[in-house]
Amino acid sequence: MSRDESRQIRQLTSQTLALILAGGQGSRLHDLTSWRAKPAVPFGGKFRIIDFALSNCINSNIRRIGVATQYKSHSLVRHLVRGWSGFKTEFNEFVEVLPASMRMGNDSWYKGTADAVYQNLDIIRTHEPEFVMILGGDHVYKMDYGPLMLQHDRKGADLTVCCIEVDAEEAANSFGVLKIDEEGRVLEFQEKPAEPAEIPGKPGRVLASMGNYVFNREVLYEQLIKDADDTESEYDFGKNILPRMVGKNQVFAFRLGDDQPSGTAYWRDVGTVDAYWEANLELVDFSPELDLWDRTWPVYTHQEQLASAKFVHDEENRRGMALNCLISGGCIVSGAEISQSLLFSNVHVRSFSEVFKSVILPNVKIGRNVKIRKAVIDSGTVIEDGTEIGIDRAADEARGFYVSPKGVTLVTPDHFNQKIHRVR
Repeated sequence: MSRDESRQIRQLTSQTLALILAGGQGSRLHDLTSWRAKPAVPFGGKFRIIDFALSNCINSNIRRIGVATQYKSHSLVRHLVRGWSGFKTEFNEFVEVLPASMRMGNDSWYKGTADAVYQNLDIIRTHEPEFVMILGGDHVYKMDYGPLMLQHDRKGADLTVCCIEVDAEEAANSFGVLKIDEEGRVLEFQEKPAEPAEIPGKPGRVLASMGNYVFNREVLYEQLIKDADDTESEYDFGKNILPRMVGKNQVFAFRLGDDQPSGTAYWRDVGTVDAYWEANLELVDFSPELDLWDRTWPVYTHQEQLASAKFVHDEENRRGMALNCLISGGCIVSGAEISQSLLFSNVHVRSFSEVFKSVILPNVKIGRNVKIRKAVIDSGTVIEDGTEIGIDRAADEARGFYVSPKGVTLVTPDHFNQKIHRVR
């Protein structure tokens, strides 16, 4: 990238306001989102899902950020306050929490993604951005938004839609799909089609929308007001705003990977238990696609000051050990064997227990002689001595555990009547 391009990108990003939509329930994650919004779900050992969108903004020099919250947002707001409130207001930098508060005189909460932005139009206007970037807060990915802004400006676009190449079978009924011409202009937008349009010359491959958009300010205002006045609308970007703009406005696609010299792209929709489990366990691979050790593109978060992980006992049948694992701070593995697994902060595993291909969230206590296979154990769960999880599917289901289509067992404190979330 030339010096002139870098200077232009810096100017464009400084004129951009990012709005992260973080109010989703994430119902496909089942009990993982019973007490938290999907963007607040822990990921990767010490992060939350929303940290990736926020870190992308900071690393891309976009430092004016609003986070729209709604569903069970307490843990998300607490995380934002603790980890993302240290910006210099005198430099016009901020991360603002925008809770659903019926600001526009409506008698309801956010009715859709477009309505979430519409209800904050007065706040957006006070910041006077030239461009507004709409981002989902519930995906795990690394992306430099600078090249996106540069393309948006050079194409003279009213709207640029971020997309990624995926298999047509994966996209069917799951993602919005873009049909584009050779210049990247969007010719058609299909919302979760059964038979998605394939990329010309790439049979079996399609361009799936990431749910990230860049709008020129006035175009966004006009479209949101028009959508709010439409009583037949579902107040959604993918279902209403995009189809309405295609063919009438300058709408272009930006492909994730075009921001990387290698052209490779990392993006995961961790919206199901299977996808969440797989994306976490990818990190224990020898060379994972998501490089959390990349110091040129750090992922920021709030984290407690914890002691280093500790492994104790070294006897023939009682050895604290971990093989091909990620073990976070504050963990104690006492005479237990952990293999191909990820342990979040403050997990304690006692003697003679075995944990294999599992994701153990923060503050979990695992007793003696416990066997856990291919499972996700939610924060704060206490596993009593001798418990077996992921060994017998029928037994797990009989105890009320959720078992995914690929055989991942999800366990939460509620399954053991451990009421760490009390309503009284």
